[in-house]
Order: sequence, then C-alpha cells, then structure tokens
Amino acid sequence: MTDHGNVSVIGSGAGQGTLAGQPAGMGFEVYDTQFEAVLGADARLELVAETDAHEGPVYIPGHDALYFTTLPRPGNIPAPGTPEAVIKRLELNGLSFPVDESRISALPAHVHVPNGMTLGRDGHLVVCEQGTRSEPARISRVDPVTGQVEGLVASWGALSLNSPNDVVVRHDGSIWFTDPSYGYLQGFRPEPELGDYVYRFDPASGRLSVVADCFDKPNGLAFSPDGQILYITDSGANQGPGSYYVQRPHRILAFDVRDGTHLAGGRLFAVITPGFPDGLKTDPAGRVYASSPGGIQVFTPAGDLIGQISVPGAVNFAFGGPGGDVLFITTDAAIWAAVLNTAAGTSQRRDQAPERW
Repeated sequence: MTDHGNVSVIGSGAGQGTLAGQPAGMGFEVYDTQFEAVLGADARLELVAETDAHEGPVYIPGHDALYFTTLPRPGNIPAPGTPEAVIKRLELNGLSFPVDESRISALPAHVHVPNGMTLGRDGHLVVCEQGTRSEPARISRVDPVTGQVEGLVASWGALSLNSPNDVVVRHDGSIWFTDPSYGYLQGFRPEPELGDYVYRFDPASGRLSVVADCFDKPNGLAFSPDGQILYITDSGANQGPGSYYVQRPHRILAFDVRDGTHLAGGRLFAVITPGFPDGLKTDPAGRVYASSPGGIQVFTPAGDLIGQISVPGAVNFAFGGPGGDVLFITTDAAIWAAVLNTAAGTSQRRDQAPERW
C-alpha cells in the first residue's frame, strides 16, 4: 500500500540545514507513527563526502570502511564511448562526518563497469560486472584489500549474461542476482542472448539456475532477516537514462524461498511512486527499504509505506556504521548518512505478509 496522507516532515538535524551543497527537500517524512520508532530520538542526516558514488555501497565492519562503485564515465577502451567505472574505498571515522576526501581511494581491481555489490560470507566483495562489448558480463569476487579479482560466473549454459545489476548473498552462501538488459539499452553491451532473469548461483557446485523470469527489468533484491522471503524490484518503467514509462512496472515483488533454492508464491509488495525503485534492503525488524529518485522509502513487512528518508537523486544505499544503524546513501555526486534506530520493533510480532497472486 502506498499512502502519502498525513505527512509529518522532520528536518535533517540541528545545524544540518545549512551544510554547504545540501540539496533542498532533505529530511525525514513520517507517514505513520511506526516510522518514528525507526528514527528514534536522535535521527539525523549528514553529508559524508562529495564524490562520484553511484552504486553498490557495502560497509565492512572490520575495516570501518564503505566500498562503492563510481558513476560510469565515457572512456576510449576498447572503443570511444565505452563506459568506465571503478570500485572505491572510503575510510570512515566512526560517526564523525563529513570525511576528508583524502580518505577516498580506488581499489586496484580489474573489473568491467562494476555496478551492484554485496559482502560475501568470506569477507570478499561480490561484484556485478556489467561488462562491455568486448569484455564479458559476470559475477566476480574481489578482495577488498588487494583488489584481486576472481570470476565466478559469466554465462547460463553457453549463453552470456546480459549486464548483472544487483546481488545478495543468502545465509547459506548462495549468490542471488538480477540480470536486466540495461547494458544493451545503454549501448555498451551486445544484443542479449538471454531474457531479463533473476538467478541463483551455488559457489560450491558451480550451478547457475534461473529462479524468476516474470520481470521487465529486475533490479535490486534483498532477503527478509530469516531468509525465507526474497524481495525484488522491477524498474521496467526506466528503459534508459532519463526515461520513464508509467505503464511499465515500477514495483517491488515478494517471493517465498522454498528449500533455499527456488522461489514461489510471487505477489505484489508495493508500487513505487514517484519514479521507480532501484536498491533494496531490509532491517532486523523485517522492514523493507527501497531507493527511488526522491530518497529511501520505508515499508512494513506487510507493504505499508510508513516513511521516507528524503535525499533527492538517491541511487542506492547500505546499512553500516559501528552499530549497523547508519544508512549510507549514494547520489552520484555524494554520500549521505542517515543515522537511525533500525533495531526498533525487533521483539514485536511481524505484520502479516501480503497475499499471493
């Protein structure tokens, strides 16, 4: 359910409204009192750094560092106009913001148009490489210290992947990722050999399986805290940079995970408006967070919209910080931090899940 009635707007924290370069309209919008618990008494929104942070933010606790992929820029290899992007590391200092730009460095990882990332159970980054016309699209594993890259999977059978977009690792170590054809639509990948599918990859056996084929453009994905529900965004309303087709999907679907290997019981979880959804995460209480052009929308496990963290231009986000209750948000030009109280409600019974189709 999406209901924008009875909106209460909370500013971005004492003294934060005058931060240099802060866009207008930033803050917290409360649509239901349940969101007030998420905010807690000391919620604040602060600039972390001005940098070309685009996608794939991942916080590694032992490093107190945030990793992200940069905004693709036109390059010349192997042909003029081929996009280039890298993985960068931002060394944090607890909850002290902003962070000096000298703490940002590029990871020496040879990856091709990296996009979504997540943290593997072995402490390595699991990276979606979108590929180019000459380099394959694939899922790879990257050492966050040395930048050493190991390719994990690049094809289903003999057919090449499109341009993997986002990835998540389940508690059993299996890797689930989306593979929309955005690379082809944006002109840097060959014509697709496969549909826009969602996959499960088993690193132990090397087996890659299609788990969903009902999407226009599958994008972000996230498991419920117990790993029994997989939420997936469909950003089909966006068919290319700057486009928006309202008749196409701009929604989140929910699926039951059967035996840890298959999806069943697909149902509508929420429709995102304005715009379309991109990144997706859940918190310890099972609430679902989805990025959209206006910021991060927050839903109950039943699909009710309870609030929004307004950050114009938001692309993706990740939980992190010493207590795991900081939401790091990328906007292509900066990284913002929303300090929250995400543990609120973990002892309460979860809302009833939405009905299946």
